[in-house]
Amino acid sequence: MKVDINKIADEIIAGKRLSGSDDLSFFFTADLSSLCSSADRIRAALCGNKCDLCSIVNGRSGRCSENCRFCAQSAHNHTGVEEYGFLDEETILAECKHNEQAGVHRFSIVTAGRTLSGSDLEKAVSAYKRLSAECGKIKLCASHGLLTEEQFIRLRESGVTRYHCNIETSRRNFPNICTTHTFDDKIACIKRAQKCGFEVCSGGIIGMGETGEDRLDMALTLSELGIGSVPINVLRPIKGTPLENEKPISADDVLRTAAMFRFILPTAFVRFAAGRNVFENSGEIAFRSGMNAAITGDMLTTSGNGIKDDIKMFSELGFDV
Repeated sequence: MKVDINKIADEIIAGKRLSGSDDLSFFFTADLSSLCSSADRIRAALCGNKCDLCSIVNGRSGRCSENCRFCAQSAHNHTGVEEYGFLDEETILAECKHNEQAGVHRFSIVTAGRTLSGSDLEKAVSAYKRLSAECGKIKLCASHGLLTEEQFIRLRESGVTRYHCNIETSRRNFPNICTTHTFDDKIACIKRAQKCGFEVCSGGIIGMGETGEDRLDMALTLSELGIGSVPINVLRPIKGTPLENEKPISADDVLRTAAMFRFILPTAFVRFAAGRNVFENSGEIAFRSGMNAAITGDMLTTSGNGIKDDIKMFSELGFDV
């Protein structure tokens, strides 16, 4: 029986929420154009035209103990990535001020490694306090691995309001991507952050050899966790990682995933992160397929999209930047 995509979209706009108990096979068979236009209609109805631009600074690079198969910064992989300790505070402050003045909404320090502790945690807390005091127009996020409740409290008191912890993929597929920590470690970290009063940003990477069902399961898990900011990264295979020869995902698969995430997470900021270069015009079509947020500027180890160009693109699409 043919599924009426428009009817499902209408039901979601009226308050229905999809779950794993529903027949969701239509995500893989529906006409892509219809699926994307309906996803954009959900976005417009439930999120309006507000967009969310965030930027990151690579606060500590390389030598990570974890063996994530996609990552240039893992010590298990041999990518030649630049390695350095925690950045000095003045460098971080200058980067935050630059992004604030350029019109970015959120700024995050991201550090390689399983966690952040000791002197590096103290440096991070000091930096966030400085950013909070001197950059009042930009909201602060953090991404420092698997933190304890005590560490989260320190960050919260320093002015950070959102914590980033990707689940990366589905529960089923996670052991194929990483074995030095578990899917449950990620879930527990997210719940600790939420308990300490943080908004949570969590998503994953597509194009790592997962199935469409894995992407759907990832979306459902994020929905169950009540995640409000969901970054979708498209794998950019990096030489020296186990996934360096992974076949690139198609643009159509990216759009189908974007639309699916909007249907499952109708009120979230669905954020196009790494990999926008698979599309022309900085991925403009994805922002007419349900997405309404982006990481702008440079990524951790790959070049991103320019802030001015992104603001211009969103404005031309009718978003409130």
